[in-house]
Amino acid sequence: MTKKDVRLLIAALLIAGLPHHLLASGHGPVFAAATPTLGKGGWQIDQAWLGRLVEGPGTDEQTLRTMISYGITEDVQISGSFPITLERSTLMSRGRFMTMMTPMKEIEGIASWRFHRRATAAGARFESTVSGGAMLPLEEFAPDGMRTAPGVHVAAATGYASRTHYAWVGGGYQYHSKRSQDQMGDVVFVSGVYGYRPPALRLDYPKPDLRFFVESMAERTAKGLHHGFEFIRSGGTAVFVGPTALLLYKAYGLEGGVMFPIYQDANGAQPERVRIGVNFSYFFWLK
Repeated sequence: MTKKDVRLLIAALLIAGLPHHLLASGHGPVFAAATPTLGKGGWQIDQAWLGRLVEGPGTDEQTLRTMISYGITEDVQISGSFPITLERSTLMSRGRFMTMMTPMKEIEGIASWRFHRRATAAGARFESTVSGGAMLPLEEFAPDGMRTAPGVHVAAATGYASRTHYAWVGGGYQYHSKRSQDQMGDVVFVSGVYGYRPPALRLDYPKPDLRFFVESMAERTAKGLHHGFEFIRSGGTAVFVGPTALLLYKAYGLEGGVMFPIYQDANGAQPERVRIGVNFSYFFWLK
């Protein structure tokens, strides 16, 4: 393992989360689809660092992404995000990376609607959320030479949340339009999450509140088109699994984790070694 790998993995081990009084609206897992939405009138600012380590020289990716979200109602939320690219891969992008954040150099807007919610006990509930958004590229050409174009994505999740256990399943689809005979491949993914909060960590606000998750994601990216021809070394299928965590403390939070591939078919391109996500959050209301 190189010194660079060590620095990235140390950063990934930073964990945190969400304020307890915002948990009813608060955060979901790092990578996978989940159901939480902000409460009515609530604002959230996220600063995320996304990293992807790939086999081979000059192919790693690092991106800072800032997202601002607002709760229109208790169950309807809108979000917008923009990137700051730190390190670019020359490979065509594979996968969505995070449900709520794309790793690509695009401005993105997302709307989420929690259309179902049923309480089963004190502090426990089943709920379902759908989301959809659009991406607008900030550059004319991607690093691999392809022309960029706007895109859209949709996702859905359903699951159970309580003071002890959390479980969500979800999936989504991403599409980019064609431009001058160039087109990025469609992305389809399914995800699953299980979370647990040990008894010693079930603390009431304003004390810190820590919980742990295991996240999994299976995704398939179709091959892209370049000058009207199939881009051979593009697309692929992969399954990732890894640990993440949330630490809740007042109006501040930080979440993070890693996902490792347990299966990959990269269509001849360099396979991924690890995906890393670290996100700082701040929640507030405007009077």
